[in-house]
Amino acid sequence: MNLQTALPKQREPKVTATASSGDRWSGFNRRQLLQAATCGIGSLALADLLRSAQARETGILDPRASHHRPRAKHLIFCHMRGGPSHMETFERKPELDRRAGQKGRSKSRTLTGSHWKWRQRGESGLWVSELLPHLARQADELCVLSGMHTDISNHTPAMLHLHTGNFVFSRPSLGAWILYGLGTENQNLPGFISLCPPSINGGAANYGNAFLPAKYQGTAIGNVKINVRDAEIGNIRNPRLDLPQQRRQLDLIQALNRQAAQLDPQDAHIEGVIKSYELAFRMQSDLPKVMDLTDETQATLDSYGIGEGKRSDSFGRQCLLARRMIEAGVRHVEVCDEFWDQHNKLKSGHEARAAATDQPMGALIADLKQRGLLDETLVLWGGEFGRTPDTNKANLDGRDHNAKGYTMFLAGGGVRGGFQHGATDELGYEAVQGRVHLHDLHATLLHILGLDHTRLTYQYAGREFRLTDVHGRVVNEVLS
Repeated sequence: MNLQTALPKQREPKVTATASSGDRWSGFNRRQLLQAATCGIGSLALADLLRSAQARETGILDPRASHHRPRAKHLIFCHMRGGPSHMETFERKPELDRRAGQKGRSKSRTLTGSHWKWRQRGESGLWVSELLPHLARQADELCVLSGMHTDISNHTPAMLHLHTGNFVFSRPSLGAWILYGLGTENQNLPGFISLCPPSINGGAANYGNAFLPAKYQGTAIGNVKINVRDAEIGNIRNPRLDLPQQRRQLDLIQALNRQAAQLDPQDAHIEGVIKSYELAFRMQSDLPKVMDLTDETQATLDSYGIGEGKRSDSFGRQCLLARRMIEAGVRHVEVCDEFWDQHNKLKSGHEARAAATDQPMGALIADLKQRGLLDETLVLWGGEFGRTPDTNKANLDGRDHNAKGYTMFLAGGGVRGGFQHGATDELGYEAVQGRVHLHDLHATLLHILGLDHTRLTYQYAGREFRLTDVHGRVVNEVLS
């Protein structure tokens, strides 16, 4: 129904010129007044069209001004899926070792000591277990968060919480929020890439855009079950047409799209399609170059543990690709390991995961530092939760899920190196000092990248949303 016909007609008041002599509107009747008042509408419309045209000329994800001066420009998240044990990695628990074999918090559970010896590392004297010898060499770069805690201890909701800040409703991922706030530096590459993500435990939602525009979603390459060497990017190659033929085909399609844009200049979606098609075409040549490791020296490949038959080959390739993508201007890269979820056979299981990830992680931090990239790149390591200090009485070689206390670490990007913030209780059950919730972690990551988490909002369904919801504080204690 037309709004004008739906409403009762209103009687128009009679306009009478009552201004004193000398007033600029003196002597105008109603029709003349309206004609004079509307003379500027054309120029206003032209200005609006020019602004729209200018906006269409910008790239899809052009860099945007941050809220404040950033400490880092890029984020690499090294996701240890499943939950590494803080008692086996970065939080030494001598009291737990002393009481190993005693009853835990219930009669059916038994306290289990650490499976590895501990040493103080680097000039800082940071405690790191012998499970992680390569990361131990980078101890002075690590900012260890030992007061981490979250809300749930089941893998799928915990992973969604880690990645999106919410495990109940669909929300944009951390990477999508970062792109929305900052854009990216290289318009020929995706701004957010997820290497070898799992297809379970939330799947694509962990790198998705939810209600943010689709241009902010992550680009997944491969999955956690295959070596990234064998990963393929969907729809990036055309088996029937070479690049010059594709360019001619795309030119025809784009000409039709531009005609449609001229017919409806206010429809920003058409311009979005034009830009996305061009980005996809450019990616065909640029992204495979970034993923081609043949120009890396053998010494570099060896440092990351890349080689035939090596346990660290796939994760080493992910870490090296993350460095190359950051160099090329990608804003956020996530790499993912298999599964640190050892309810039994913890010693052999954690040894296998460390053998796959420790050397590449140590090499990534050292490589970024040597190339002068660590100061502008924030590295995050950790899982969706931790492990319990006790286990089922019948199984003394395992640990269960623990959301109440665990450890993650940061490196680079203006954080304090060789520093441990917070702690769990003497046995490792729950965070008691320097407590950092996931909302606090997200607020701190955004702050380091130059974004105020309270101002990074998006209006949807009648309310403003943000990554940290109504929670979160910046953990200033970890900033250098």
